[in-house]
Amino acid sequence: MPVHVLLFDPGSDQEGIHSIEVNGQTVVLLFEAADDAERYAGLLEAQDFPVPCVETLERGEVELFCQQAGYEAKLVPAGFLPSSEEDRLLIAPPVTNMDVEHWKEQNAAAIEPPPAAGPSEDPELEAFRRRLEGLL
Repeated sequence: MPVHVLLFDPGSDQEGIHSIEVNGQTVVLLFEAADDAERYAGLLEAQDFPVPCVETLERGEVELFCQQAGYEAKLVPAGFLPSSEEDRLLIAPPVTNMDVEHWKEQNAAAIEPPPAAGPSEDPELEAFRRRLEGLL
């Protein structure tokens, strides 16, 4: 199933994925609807956050990346309505953001994901895994 994620500088050495911090856990949002992802990206831009690109990826591949990196992947279904303050973060960014002025420089110092059990037998999946690891 395809999902939509927010990427910064996709395809470059500085590529990054948007995440939020919820109860001490890093959460990557997987939007079911492209319109919801575009709206969220617009809200980030309105908060002077670097402008992300909405990219469509396979849900299983993003979830695998998140699992290996120690992140939580959270699906935001189309038409999602929040029922708590925590749920509100799935449709609108937090009022305050982390300092992102030097996020490109900090990208190189990011935490390494845990090593994979071994190389994938599928070269396409292995290439995608390397691309996602570069997001860190």
